[in-house]
Amino acid sequence: MQAKKRYLLVSLGACLFLLAYLWGLQIGEIQHHQHHRFTHLDKVSQSQSLPKQRWLPSTHPLRTFLDGGEEEEEEEGHVLHPHHHQHLSPRQRREIHKHTLKNRRCRMDTCFDFSLCQNGFRVYVYPLPKGEKVSESYQKILTAIEESRFHTTDPSEACLFVLSIDTLDRDQLSSQYIHSVKTKIQSLPLWNAGRNHLIFNLYSGTWPDYTEELGFDIGQAILAKASIDVDNFRPNFDVSIPLFSKDHPQKGGDRGYLTLNNIPPSRRYLLVFKGKRYLTGIGSETRNALYHIHNGEDIILLTTCKHGKDWEKHKDARCDKDNDEYSKSDYQELLHNSSFCLVPRGRRLGSFRFLEALQAACIPVLLSNGWELPFSEVIDWSKAAIIGDERLLLQIPSITRSVDHDKILALRQQTQFLWDAYFSSVAKIVLTTLEIIQDRVHAHVSRNKLMWNAQPGGLYVLPRFSTDPANFPFYYAALGKSPSLEFTAVIQALTPLQSQLQPIVKLILAVVKSKFCAQIIVLWNCEKPLPPKSKWPTTSVPITVIEGERKTMTGRFFPHDAIVTDAILSLDEDSVLSTNEVDFAFIVWRSFPDRIVGYPARSHYWDSSKSRWGYTSKWTNEYSMVLTGAAFYHRYYHYLFTHYLPAGLLNMVDRMANCEDILMNFLVSAVTKLPPLKVTQKKQYKETMMQQGSKVSRWADPDHFAQRQACMNSFTSWFGFMPLTHSQMRLDPVLFKDQVSILRKKYRDIERL
Repeated sequence: MQAKKRYLLVSLGACLFLLAYLWGLQIGEIQHHQHHRFTHLDKVSQSQSLPKQRWLPSTHPLRTFLDGGEEEEEEEGHVLHPHHHQHLSPRQRREIHKHTLKNRRCRMDTCFDFSLCQNGFRVYVYPLPKGEKVSESYQKILTAIEESRFHTTDPSEACLFVLSIDTLDRDQLSSQYIHSVKTKIQSLPLWNAGRNHLIFNLYSGTWPDYTEELGFDIGQAILAKASIDVDNFRPNFDVSIPLFSKDHPQKGGDRGYLTLNNIPPSRRYLLVFKGKRYLTGIGSETRNALYHIHNGEDIILLTTCKHGKDWEKHKDARCDKDNDEYSKSDYQELLHNSSFCLVPRGRRLGSFRFLEALQAACIPVLLSNGWELPFSEVIDWSKAAIIGDERLLLQIPSITRSVDHDKILALRQQTQFLWDAYFSSVAKIVLTTLEIIQDRVHAHVSRNKLMWNAQPGGLYVLPRFSTDPANFPFYYAALGKSPSLEFTAVIQALTPLQSQLQPIVKLILAVVKSKFCAQIIVLWNCEKPLPPKSKWPTTSVPITVIEGERKTMTGRFFPHDAIVTDAILSLDEDSVLSTNEVDFAFIVWRSFPDRIVGYPARSHYWDSSKSRWGYTSKWTNEYSMVLTGAAFYHRYYHYLFTHYLPAGLLNMVDRMANCEDILMNFLVSAVTKLPPLKVTQKKQYKETMMQQGSKVSRWADPDHFAQRQACMNSFTSWFGFMPLTHSQMRLDPVLFKDQVSILRKKYRDIERL
């Protein structure tokens, strides 16, 4: 009898425990969004009462504690008037919550119409309505799209639509807040509940809660947003972008501050921060606690209460001391002399400080629980930042001290790569956003993580060329690969073939003697008809003659399917090269497959008297271009030249019938951040100006040089910066010009030329 009672009591207790457990799970589901990812901890509530949270187990100090970041409290152009707004009522909160989370389950396969993208990834920008104005920052975004290769003016061709209505600043207290956005958007004939639309936003919500409410229903539109919370972020649908200031450059942008010889990697300070702290309200907890780890020696964390009109009403006992220390230190001096930069959250999750730290090669230490980091879908931030937890502030000093010098250098180098590849200009931020969306649309030909997180970055790696990194010139070393041992000679033919003594015939006979030559391709861009096969010399390697339909100068860089080798030897028809010169240049190129390697060198300079870039062919001790009349480079650059550069730039080159070689040098230098390589000393690499034939060489045209001067500045304007880099290095064969027997030299013919 007693045993039965005990059994019943145990059973009853187990049932009650099970009911309590199930009830707890139900409450948990109500409190948390279903799409919350398990890789993140519960974020600290944006209200002043914090829910109970589970503590993380001890992990390696470089592992992600939480996605984090920071934001500047009173951004430029935002004038806050806290006495004008009271805390929202529960009804208003429910309404905001409903609109914020509406369509939160959107994914590309449920809220995106892929059928609109069958003819390519084209982006349409709505025309700006008469009388409407946009902010300077939003105009930069629209300009970046309109100048990109994705842009179309025909909405019927578009895969993606971008509003001309400025949605960047949705803070109702801001002077740049646009009213009646909901009505304006709903009136768009192509809106279609937001499907296939992209909306950009930097600021959302307002004082005192700073929610992510935009003031209108985005529907099924993709949201490219700064300071976005992981709970509101729709994975593989929305795009997290960085917060950038109105002064952020349109294109180009300044380079990072890490120099190649910056050894040892440690700087004067270990960890720094200088910024405002809040005495009350959201975002105040972390910054108010920074004084606990400030030591005044290698950890310098300076805050000030002096901001806003009523700061003195709320000042605490530390304000006067903090303000005094704050005024004694220069922010830029701290930034550029510290190994780590603390990036705590502000009123919102993101901050200008994030990009400032990246540019300064100061490793960001992020304290902003719940922040979906910029472009986190493709960027591995563990290689460039330390992601901390606001609740574990006191552990930050020990975590940063535990990072060894090798890791510090690697992290800092990655900050420079990411800054230059994706964040140094508005155009790069916008293009990265579009490329991420394009990879989703064409998932079968998308970039992998290596392409996004290694030089030269995802913007210069076009996956439609190949999805295998081994087919690009940038990853050979990382993959332990080498380019193939053969090359294809591509010769540009502009004059009719009338004699076996013409320069092009001599050139072909010299090139085919190279043991590395796989084939000869002649691009027939002459106005005369294509000569019969009997006119071409008989060779041991195949000769393919391709007649261009438009016969343009840029056609010489078209990625023909007939080119199957990694290396291309680009030649003008009147180039003069010996077999030894071809072999030596190819061997050199195999060691530098991402660069242009060749003979004819040119240089650029800044003409201060005319405030423009100049082009020179004078012989000096340095050069910045190797002309493609006699040069090796990887075949991928043909694809990049044709499909990356905008049609307007290529059409300009074709109209002038000039500068295509300069444009290729601009492109390769922009990708590699390195100069080309010149091999051996050779002044004359062309036949005397071609006297025979129906055409006079373009080199004899008096306008030719003036056009090339103009090209330098047009190309610089499009790129947004001067990508060409000077070099004083020339590679010669071993024993070149040495006073030893010619029999001891491998490339004997070179010295006789």
